[in-house]
Amino acid sequence: MSENRVVQGRMVTAEKLAELIEDDSVMEAEAIADADRDCPDCGGDVLEVGYMPSVTEYVVGRKCQDCDWSETDRD
Repeated sequence: MSENRVVQGRMVTAEKLAELIEDDSVMEAEAIADADRDCPDCGGDVLEVGYMPSVTEYVVGRKCQDCDWSETDRD
C-alpha cells in the first residue's frame, strides 16, 4: 500500500481519492489499496479506499486510475 497514487494523471492522497469517488469532502480516509479488478469501462487498474463521508457512515469506494468510472459499496 502506498500513501499517494496516480489517478487520471494526478497524484492523489487517500482523502482526495475518496473525494473524487464521493464528489464531496470526506471526514477521514484509510490507505489506498489495489482492488484486484479491472475497470468495467476501460480495463484500467482499479484502486480501493475506505472512508467516512459523515460521522455515522463508513463507505468502501473504488475508482479507476485511468477513467472517470467509480463505485461505492452502497451502490
